[in-house]
Amino acid sequence: MDITEQMILRVIDANINRLREGLRVSEDICRFALNDQALSRQLKALRHHVKQAGDMIAPYSRLLDARDVQSDVGATTPNKDEARRDDIQRILAANMKRAQECCRVLEEFAKLYSDEAASTFKTMRYNLYTLEKNIYDIMEDKSI
Repeated sequence: MDITEQMILRVIDANINRLREGLRVSEDICRFALNDQALSRQLKALRHHVKQAGDMIAPYSRLLDARDVQSDVGATTPNKDEARRDDIQRILAANMKRAQECCRVLEEFAKLYSDEAASTFKTMRYNLYTLEKNIYDIMEDKSI
């Protein structure tokens, strides 16, 4: 793998990981805090779609080969926003925004490998915008 491809796959790997993490936190909020089976299933399905779209870009082993946590200049950079969350709504907001932003990055970088993967991440991003609103509506109804 040449250095340029390694850099690109490193970006893709990091964003796939962050996307799955953001979806998982949001899924657990819907599952355990809201007891909403439909929303938690939708988020779980999106997590599985991430893997499928990622496979269209590169096999998991190639993404792992590109991973370089030790050289990540942002890994130890403090982020005041991540250090504290005031309530469950802020946890949800942070994780939904993280997921949406990762979809945008993946949409752009996937264009280098697969139009289908790029389109999948774009669709996923718009689905997340709608899901976010639906989850907040339910939180509001339950006074959370």
